[in-house]
Amino acid sequence: MTNTTKHHGSCLCGDVHFEVELDLSQGSRCNCTLCTKLGATGSLVKPASFTLLSPESTLASFTRTPEIGRRFFCARCHVYCFGKGHLEMLGGDFVSVNLNCVDGFDVAQAELIHWDGRHDNWSAGPRPAPWPLAAAAQA
Repeated sequence: MTNTTKHHGSCLCGDVHFEVELDLSQGSRCNCTLCTKLGATGSLVKPASFTLLSPESTLASFTRTPEIGRRFFCARCHVYCFGKGHLEMLGGDFVSVNLNCVDGFDVAQAELIHWDGRHDNWSAGPRPAPWPLAAAAQA
């Protein structure tokens, strides 16, 4: 059972603000190169559950996979706040929120699942323990 409620989030300098409806007790981590370097703990929501409160001019973005989505950062302090994209295997349009930017999020209180993006091992699904970085993934 999920406990979905509305939360406020922001970057470090305060230029980027957003609201999102989600369950702060659950999050995910991925071991792909980008997610590892960002250190993000994420949560996927439908676009209707996410509202950017700041002007889009406060954002910068990056993508390695434009056919899937973009990640958005504060243009001033460069904190990664969220991503937006479309992937059928995730149910279509999505917003990936960096839970570390959400007020009140405590990673020590969250139940985390881990994805093996480093090896494109998405079909294995998530698991409760982190996947290895260097060795070939085992399902």
